[in-house]
Amino acid sequence: MAKVSIQGYEGSFHQVAAQLFFGKEVQVICCDTFRDVVKIASNKKESDGGVMAIENSIAGSILANYNLLQKSNLKIIGEIYLQIRQNLLVNPGVKLEDIREVHSHTMALQQCYDFLDKHKWKLVETDDTALSAKHVHQHKSKHIAAIASKLAAELYSLDVIAPNIHTLKNNYTRFLYLQREDVVQAVANADKASVNFHTDHSRGSLAKVLTKIAEGGINLSKLQSFPIPGSDFKYSFHADMEFESAEQFNKVIEEIKPLTAGIKIYGVYKRGLWK
Repeated sequence: MAKVSIQGYEGSFHQVAAQLFFGKEVQVICCDTFRDVVKIASNKKESDGGVMAIENSIAGSILANYNLLQKSNLKIIGEIYLQIRQNLLVNPGVKLEDIREVHSHTMALQQCYDFLDKHKWKLVETDDTALSAKHVHQHKSKHIAAIASKLAAELYSLDVIAPNIHTLKNNYTRFLYLQREDVVQAVANADKASVNFHTDHSRGSLAKVLTKIAEGGINLSKLQSFPIPGSDFKYSFHADMEFESAEQFNKVIEEIKPLTAGIKIYGVYKRGLWK
């Protein structure tokens, strides 16, 4: 049975993502911060790896997590695009008219304003969606509801009184599955890779790299720049590449190596499903 670190509490969307990849029986180690997720995922005595959000279709990239990945001994072994479905959860028997307060993480509350604006409830910001659900269950409150996942409802024996209350239905978070590089095995039929590189910052140096990638028939699905700490506004680049075969990817990497001042492959894996 896999044991992986996640950010948040039991019932969080990180746990949903973990179950979709490793199976329902996966054990999760709940962490307060992404730094702790990476720290525990990197330690073979504590875990088999970790699950970490990296970007959201509305909020964009979580830049600090790329930095954590870059400094770690972890490799990406997979990904998933999880639709973030927010639900209003209450204790069994509680009706809409009984609710006086709604508790959840500030992002979850913001995602549901159109629904919440129809009611005169007090909105209370908390540290975590799943933790809000846990507190509603523990306090057996008839007047407090939480916004969280259906998994949180299952874990804390709550009723989903109003499902899918988020305003934007096309809200996806991309999660990465991480494993220590000393135990990573080649992923069969891999068709995607995440790479970080930097150039000598001479004129046209980035364009030369991008041209080689395009000429190799590789689709650049993401390109993100990052300041190089300690430099005078010099940047490294994170690239997500999609390809037909590992041979095609390896050939392009060999061709761009002479054009870069440094390159690191974060992982070669299969393109994630949209769930």
